[in-house]
Amino acid sequence: MMNYIKSEHYRLLRKPSLYVTSGICLLFQVMAALLLYFFNQFETDFPYATSRFLYSNVVSSGTLLVIIAMLFNLMLTGKDMSLIKQAISFGISRTTIFWTKFMLTLSYFLLLCIASLFLIIGLGENLLSQEENSIANFLIALSNMIPLVFAGFSIIHMMRMLKVATMYIIIFLLVLFTYSGELFWMIFRSINGLNELYKYGPDILLRNNLNHFMDQAAYVDYRCWITGIVLAFIALLIGTRKFTKQNID
Repeated sequence: MMNYIKSEHYRLLRKPSLYVTSGICLLFQVMAALLLYFFNQFETDFPYATSRFLYSNVVSSGTLLVIIAMLFNLMLTGKDMSLIKQAISFGISRTTIFWTKFMLTLSYFLLLCIASLFLIIGLGENLLSQEENSIANFLIALSNMIPLVFAGFSIIHMMRMLKVATMYIIIFLLVLFTYSGELFWMIFRSINGLNELYKYGPDILLRNNLNHFMDQAAYVDYRCWITGIVLAFIALLIGTRKFTKQNID
């Protein structure tokens, strides 16, 4: 098992996409902060050169974060999937394969998120106008996004390990993170007991999270954690069970 984890880790570290994707994400953050800074230098009363506005771009990018998470997951569930049959022939269990790929890609995605967090706060507090409680509200808003993004990552991993095409995964994610709440409302609005279910839709939760952050009234929303944990649990449960029975070509 340890040899397999080491080999997958080594393969991941040799992926140019790991460094290119991380570099582009960090570069975009720097560019966003610099654009706000320079516009503020040349335009009188520029209203957006504030740390809160910069942070709001992160809080509003929940779906984008999930797409970036997919890019990280694809690093070990893309072309490398062709090596699974070989790993199984060497005695590696399918459960080990499933969780190794999940944990390694998730770990490096989390490292990028942590680096991005320190970078964006450093840029916001040093280049732009500081606003009271902006960092505290930003961190609270991020805490609400964590379980939802984790759920998205889990769903991506489950679907990739079950050989679902990338295009279908993207379509499913876009529906889940942009329209699920509205769909729940349309379907269950006339059913007592279920007509409030739409409030747990990832899109509704992310939208409310952004609105509360912009109003400087961010709070830890337990619904984000319920939705994220339930979705992640279901995705990983389905993934582990079906992958152990799946035919490996």
